[in-house]
Amino acid sequence: MKDFFNEVSKDITQLNFHKPISFSGKVNRFDGNIIQCDGFPAHVGTLCKVQISNTDSVTAEIIGFNNGQNILSIYESGSQIKVGATVTTIDEGSEISVTDDLLGRVIDALGEPLDEIPLPKASNKWPLKGTPANPLKKTPIDKPLDVGVRAINSLISVGRGQRIGIIAGSGVGKSVLLGMMSKFTTADVVVVGLIGERGREVGAFVNNVLDSDSKSKTCIVAVPADRSPLLRIRGAERATAIAEYFRAIGKNVLLIMDSLTRVAHAQREIGLALGEQATAKGYPPSVISLLPKLIERSGTGTKNEGSITAFYTVLADGDDSNDPVVDTSRAILDGHILLSRSQTQLGIYPAIDVSLSVSRVMNEITDNDHQEHAKLFKKYLSLYMENRDLILMGGYETGQDEELDIAISLWPNLRAHIEQSDVTESDFQASKQALAAIFESK
Repeated sequence: MKDFFNEVSKDITQLNFHKPISFSGKVNRFDGNIIQCDGFPAHVGTLCKVQISNTDSVTAEIIGFNNGQNILSIYESGSQIKVGATVTTIDEGSEISVTDDLLGRVIDALGEPLDEIPLPKASNKWPLKGTPANPLKKTPIDKPLDVGVRAINSLISVGRGQRIGIIAGSGVGKSVLLGMMSKFTTADVVVVGLIGERGREVGAFVNNVLDSDSKSKTCIVAVPADRSPLLRIRGAERATAIAEYFRAIGKNVLLIMDSLTRVAHAQREIGLALGEQATAKGYPPSVISLLPKLIERSGTGTKNEGSITAFYTVLADGDDSNDPVVDTSRAILDGHILLSRSQTQLGIYPAIDVSLSVSRVMNEITDNDHQEHAKLFKKYLSLYMENRDLILMGGYETGQDEELDIAISLWPNLRAHIEQSDVTESDFQASKQALAAIFESK
């Protein structure tokens, strides 16, 4: 009898009670992307395995419920799923593994390495969707973050913990500007979310950034445009979660999300698939609610934590700055940088339209002289650009307007201040001094 109890005791100790319970059901409807299966206990975001043969399966995610049925969307397009296929839960999908070993690496939306080098097993977990924070416990934004770009450092100064949008149409040098900031910033950690980008551009960006000295402090989450909308959203959430982890351990993080618009497009696909009614320009209400949830996760931390300074690119379709995503983003963010197509036509790179760009915290992180010089720069730049055609046609004679005369004389210096090679760094102090030098010589 004693031997019997010893054997039973041994068997019990070997049981893994922490192993999550799996639930399963059968597919009863599939339209090429959306699966409807028998209802079983699970929450939205749960990852499931859909068996397509005796040996093969595809991954799907629960996105909603309908009349006691679970609604899932598959990650792999073109999958051959049959009615009656087994759907089994594999992961609650609410937490991700985080570790310092992510730095210098490129991963996908599920945390798998894209450079085909295995990642060390991580014991640290972080909630994929973050945790609500008390806004009163967050530290104020009181220090600038050096991003290595002269025009931004001196004219649109960004504070540690600020959220700022980069509004741009296609082909105006957005990716180059992001690459410059990734390489030149003084932030402790750089997290880049490449969401919905063309595969070619993903490869070019990764090679450019990770071949630089900044590799050791950079983590890239890449989800190209051909991936499912769920993976694109999960990639944005994973990049944000990784940034939150590093902020929690006291690091000042630069988070770059390229692009917020494609995250919105992904949510639009999901929302319409679930039957949501489209509103402005085809965007359902879930898109408008997703954007603030994602953006508000960045910013300053509490005492003894670091900060997340976030740049979100917002694509202005057809250069329409009143696009719903652009409009919503402007209301949430702490400023925006507008990239101008007209400046690209003049050969000015980065094509930052200084006059129409704004940082809402610049006055809190810069001194009075710096602010005054920035105001003068914008004033004379705007004056020159407004009258440029008249000047080039010879319709303006010197002496007619004293302010315009000053703007014309300053134009070469104003243009030179904005222009910067993508291999040249300009730190915050040097940028500030270069701005002051423009007016001290006059």
